[in-house]
Amino acid sequence: MTTDRNGELKTTVLILKYTFGIVPIVAGLDKFTDLLTNWEQYLHPAIVSMLPFSPHAFMMIVGIIEIVAGIIVLRKPEVGGLIVAAWLTSIALNLLAGGHYLDVAVRDLVMAVSAFAMARLAKLV
Repeated sequence: MTTDRNGELKTTVLILKYTFGIVPIVAGLDKFTDLLTNWEQYLHPAIVSMLPFSPHAFMMIVGIIEIVAGIIVLRKPEVGGLIVAAWLTSIALNLLAGGHYLDVAVRDLVMAVSAFAMARLAKLV
């Protein structure tokens, strides 16, 4: 691989690292404020019925997980990318099972593939 291509690869990984690091942190923080959206609307009703606490408390736990995942991406993208890919896939499966927000489910699956690709690329730089 030439130096120019290696530089391009590093830049690409850097862009993806900051995207998949910052976005989960922002989304995670928003679980505490609901400024972007009411996150509880995306929960499958079967999951809500199984919760031993309120949906809002569950979403705050989700927020903490997302913040931690974003931090891991920023520190170790080859590991964090796999975590974010798995997380986004689980969110998409929840949405698909509910039969609602199918556009968001598809978007999350595309982002999961992108996060997985970032993790693979991060191993090369």
